Amino acid sequence: MLPVMSSNSWFPTMFDEFFNNDWMPKMKATAPAINVKENGSEYTMEFAVPGIKKEFCRVSLNNDGNLEVTIENKMEHKEENKKEHYLRREFNYSNYQQVYVLPKDVVKDKIAAKVDNGVLTITMPKVTKDEVKKIQRQIDIA
Repeated sequence: MLPVMSSNSWFPTMFDEFFNNDWMPKMKATAPAINVKENGSEYTMEFAVPGIKKEFCRVSLNNDGNLEVTIENKMEHKEENKKEHYLRREFNYSNYQQVYVLPKDVVKDKIAAKVDNGVLTITMPKVTKDEVKKIQRQIDIA
């Protein structure tokens, strides 16, 4: 019969100590779930941000004209009750920042964002056919 490594008590503990330390913060980081929708008039991105206030979400256009979404961890440190203490504390939020390349048909100066019921929603209107200007002209050949 072959020995089973998972039955040894040191095996899971060794990996827990290796992966659950401050040397590897990326292992604990998570990105929010994102939905991306499109209809005839706009694109919509929805980010799951439960418990995050709108003040901690930033949406901007960077110098390259790309959409930059930043969600910051702003945990409030409150004075704990002296009569009780946590045996385990798992509530945690990670910082998130991502840059998204926008489609060419987005009207960049009309992008809007809101946070409602734990969802950050970014709407990006599309260029309408009336806004597309077709320039026709004769080009002289020198």
